[in-house]
Amino acid sequence: MMKVGLVDDQKYDLEKLHITVSQLPEVDIVFSTNDAEEAYEEIKRNEIDLLITDIEMPRLSGYELADFINSYALDIKVIFVTGHSGFAVHAFELDVLDYIMKPYSQDRLVKGIARFEQKKEKKEEHDKLILKQKTDMQIINKKDIVFIERTGRSTTIVTTSGEFSTYQSLSDLESEFTARHFLRSHRAFIINIHYVKNFSLYTKHSYSITFQQTDKTALITKANLDKLQKEYF
Repeated sequence: MMKVGLVDDQKYDLEKLHITVSQLPEVDIVFSTNDAEEAYEEIKRNEIDLLITDIEMPRLSGYELADFINSYALDIKVIFVTGHSGFAVHAFELDVLDYIMKPYSQDRLVKGIARFEQKKEKKEEHDKLILKQKTDMQIINKKDIVFIERTGRSTTIVTTSGEFSTYQSLSDLESEFTARHFLRSHRAFIINIHYVKNFSLYTKHSYSITFQQTDKTALITKANLDKLQKEYF
């Protein structure tokens, strides 16, 4: 079931969106609002897969909603439905799924939503990590990985359900983690920022990280912590 949020400050345009989207199978409209600030609160409070929004709205724009989603690495795709073409370049800098100009046909919007399903299928092909071990291979859901640590000739993957080991180096594994919420925090660690709970000064140039879901800790350099604070928090 695809969970969708709808935002447009124009009543007629929001009704048109709602009618079109509500007719699609396997779609749940989580919220539908004329108020972008209300949509912002809904995004923070509810899990949605897709946000369909106008751009120019009072107080808070659709562009700012998309920027919030992008900055916090939320797993939400965005479709802009707008009467203005001037935002297109900036929109695609935010990796929006589609940019639809008003007035649009029902088929045009449906095609835009279909892109979500296509991207979802491709994403599902890449949301697993295959760990190579001496005699077998272990398959892990990437979203369950809390952090990865390299010690000596072994790499340990700490997940929400346990720990796994592999001979693969962090450099070998790093290319598997293209999502923004995975960060090479230290030469010996890759972390998932979604599970980070606290940073504590460890040495002059590094901090210790505590996480949700595990008592184990990782390290982050001061430079990478500065980068993390700037880009995510």
